[in-house]
Amino acid sequence: MVNAVEVDNLVLEYGKNVALNGISFSVPEGTVLGVLGPNGAGKTTAVRILATLLTATSGTAKVFGLDVAKQANEVRSTIGLTGQFAAVDEYLTGYENLEMVGRLFGLKKAEARSRADDLLKRFDLLDARDRTAKQYSGGMRRRLDIAASLIGRPRVLFLDEPTTGLDPRSRIAMWDFISDLVKDGTTILLTTQYLEEADRLADKIIVLDKGSIIAEGTADQLKAQVGGERLEFVLTDPDDRARAHELLAPIGVDEPQWDAQARRIVMSVDGGADDLTTALLKLREAAISVFDVGLRRPNLDDVFLSLTGHATESDAAVEVGK
Repeated sequence: MVNAVEVDNLVLEYGKNVALNGISFSVPEGTVLGVLGPNGAGKTTAVRILATLLTATSGTAKVFGLDVAKQANEVRSTIGLTGQFAAVDEYLTGYENLEMVGRLFGLKKAEARSRADDLLKRFDLLDARDRTAKQYSGGMRRRLDIAASLIGRPRVLFLDEPTTGLDPRSRIAMWDFISDLVKDGTTILLTTQYLEEADRLADKIIVLDKGSIIAEGTADQLKAQVGGERLEFVLTDPDDRARAHELLAPIGVDEPQWDAQARRIVMSVDGGADDLTTALLKLREAAISVFDVGLRRPNLDDVFLSLTGHATESDAAVEVGK
């Protein structure tokens, strides 16, 4: 299978600060690579280098064999880019936005107009064709933004946190649109803090933290690294953390992990419900109050917590808002 994107030992330094620390990965044509990581991990930096918007300190990055530093113009004709926030002109209509982008790509007027109408239809925006973008909802703006990135029929699409700020319904709708793009053969590099998003869309996932790749594989492979079933205990009083850890450690197959934002202890177990019963008895005997308890299979949230020692910002925000 041909690699659409190839990154080899990519480094970006700002003085003494290292934004990317020698990362390497590839994206086979027609697949989705999910790039997970917290704010500041280097996700957007990597995308900006691949999109020819930044120059790396060292290392190489290629898109269909084209060097992003040495053949930037050729690369730009091959890619599309959607950032974290919709980059549309709010005073132009949806149709005018797409026609303008088409003309900037060098399309003739008739072709730009035809392409604009095709994309408005594809992204379910035809009814809003003649409304200004400032009248669009957040989900509609994101769809218009992605439509604009497709005007030049790119072979590779970089989506930098495309569902940031969307409500759950709009986020799921966006996932469906992305899945349709992949079915049509588009190669996608997707950065996200939403672990469910990567789980649903990505063929392969890399996890970035502090500019380095700390794990990679399919969603199932990453989950397998965490272990079997997971016990979760949300403590009523976080000051009980140390005592709870001491009591629960002998039950689990690994060291219990502490999620401070959620006041939650998470650990892998082999005994399922039996281990849950044993753990609850020990906590009761020690007079440690538990607000909530659960037994479940591992997901990508567990992977991220296990690898980095903390939850993603999106998860933390949800917990703080409760």
